[in-house]
Amino acid sequence: MTPLERLAGLLADGRVPRDSGGYLDLLPPETGRPATLAQAAMQNPVVAAIYERWWRPVGTAVLGLNGLGMDRERGAARETLGLDGEQLVLDVACGPGNFTRGYGEALRGKGFAVGLDVSPPMLARAVRDNGGDRVAYLRADARDLPFADGAFDAVSCFAALYLVPEPFRVIDELVRVLAPGGRLAVLTSARSGVGLLRLPENLLGAATGLRMFDRDEVTDVFDRLGLIEVRQRITGFAQFVSARKP
Repeated sequence: MTPLERLAGLLADGRVPRDSGGYLDLLPPETGRPATLAQAAMQNPVVAAIYERWWRPVGTAVLGLNGLGMDRERGAARETLGLDGEQLVLDVACGPGNFTRGYGEALRGKGFAVGLDVSPPMLARAVRDNGGDRVAYLRADARDLPFADGAFDAVSCFAALYLVPEPFRVIDELVRVLAPGGRLAVLTSARSGVGLLRLPENLLGAATGLRMFDRDEVTDVFDRLGLIEVRQRITGFAQFVSARKP
């Protein structure tokens, strides 16, 4: 069974995708037209081409992540999600597949990683640069994930919640498709907590379309959804939040 055949077998509700040159597609071409500057960047083929080497390092520096480096970020994500075996893993807003490929490499046996995004240029780059025997990519809406409840043993969503419309609906979906005992990790924005910086933060958000989350917004939603072992690390204007589903 090919990776795309395996991915197709995971889709719920009888959804029939198109093969779009190496990834499966559940959305019409016009879906996901960018409404903000930040969303437009994620739909740009040039940004997709330079994302790993230039775009993301600059973005993480702006957020104050101090140049952790992609290899260390991948390792930290795999450790947080507990990837070491035959898990099914979902990487939502996967971009060009930088983390998705790393997840696949950490798995064995029946382990399998799915990268999901709305941007055709990003997915085309993912297929080109970050494929693998245990990796497949899907174009779909994160607000309506096409998978059954509890389908995945681990779920991540990095550097995306501050871009997407209805981010809390996306979080609801991330938790819905997570299996009991599974782990969830997100990386998103966080307000500085300094009152004097609220105006610049608001202006930045208005100019780019980036949402700045209050420091307790994401953790409060995790608590409301019944997640346990909620852990939050704030660095600069970014927060990394992980939790487990009981």
